[in-house]
Amino acid sequence: MDDDALLRFSRHILLDEIGIEGQQKILDSHVLIVGMGGLGSPAALYLAAAGVGKLSLADGDDVDMTNLQRQVIHTQTAIGQNKAESARDTLAYFNAISRVDIYPHRLDEAQMQDLVAAADVVLDCSDNFVTRHALNRVCFRHKKPLVSGAAISFSGQITVFDFRQAKTPCYHCLFPAEGNAGGQNCATFGVLSPLVGVVGAMQALEALKLIGEFGDPLVGRLQMVDVLSGKWQTLAYGVDPQCPVCQPVNA
Repeated sequence: MDDDALLRFSRHILLDEIGIEGQQKILDSHVLIVGMGGLGSPAALYLAAAGVGKLSLADGDDVDMTNLQRQVIHTQTAIGQNKAESARDTLAYFNAISRVDIYPHRLDEAQMQDLVAAADVVLDCSDNFVTRHALNRVCFRHKKPLVSGAAISFSGQITVFDFRQAKTPCYHCLFPAEGNAGGQNCATFGVLSPLVGVVGAMQALEALKLIGEFGDPLVGRLQMVDVLSGKWQTLAYGVDPQCPVCQPVNA
């Protein structure tokens, strides 16, 4: 790190749990964010501000007027622009430290393979179970940590699947594919704008903990928030012995 970087990230470096060594890990890291909507917006902004060296952003949707209520990385002038492109433009203005690569299309499982393999941490900020389950399978295959967040109405949740560890539960263990084929979405049920900021920022936080190797990531714990009551709850969960994804005998 040069003098400018030491000054820029001094508030991280002052933290004993991070220090110069931890900040250098952040600067050398590569994070893949799938979904540049309500969750991906704050996650990308905070990870770029923290100094993540490379961000890969994937989203096939375009910005529209209804997104601006909560997807804070996009501006009104970006309406009609692809979300990954819009996010890249904002990050270039906001922080020139991070290299940003974009994938302006919806990723299928085959397209995820190389992107996940190249990343240090993957953030699932998507809005559908097909993508969530595909990411889970690919991250498990490549032993890459996956930070999963979701938000709808007044409720949010976040958890971490660290496939570098043995006997780590996966997304399918927690949310079996056969049980959530439908799902809810913001277009139908609505969502309070700061809620996605809370969950997205928490995803960035968990990613930095994984990269910098500090703290206790939310592995095997689903953290849930109800912003109407202001209550947080934590649910412990484990490996499903019949899971077809992470249990080799059933694979």
